[in-house]
Parts: sequence; C-alpha cells; structure tokens
Amino acid sequence: MVTPLLVDRSLPLVDGRIVVAVLADGEFTVKRFRRTGSGVVLESEHPDYPPIVIRDAESRVWGVVRTVIHHV
Repeated sequence: MVTPLLVDRSLPLVDGRIVVAVLADGEFTVKRFRRTGSGVVLESEHPDYPPIVIRDAESRVWGVVRTVIHHV
C-alpha cells in the first residue's frame, strides 16, 4: 500500500525530523534524519532495517515530511 505524504522542500534539516531522501541509485526513501560527528545518517523506524550513512554527493535529502495523508 502506498501512503501519500506532504513534503516541504523549504524547511530546514533539523536532527530528528522525518525526511524523503534520494539515494545514489535513484531510489527514494523515507527515514529519520540524524546528524552525527561523522556526517548524516538516515534511520529507519523499523528495527529490521539498518541505518543508511550518507557518504556520497549522489545521495541527498529531498525534503521534510509535514503530513501523512490518510484516506477514509
């Protein structure tokens, strides 16, 4: 099932916010944004998925998630 999101690309990247990121392979992902001493980490809320460390210029944060749209 696809869940629609409202994403704001003008919001600043603040530690702990949920973001949409584009990875080096062109895949989009929704993760929690974390700044660490060594860079940026994208963390999953699900424990089965490991964090993604952003190390290359090909990957980037696309925007901050503002709202999850639920259909009734």
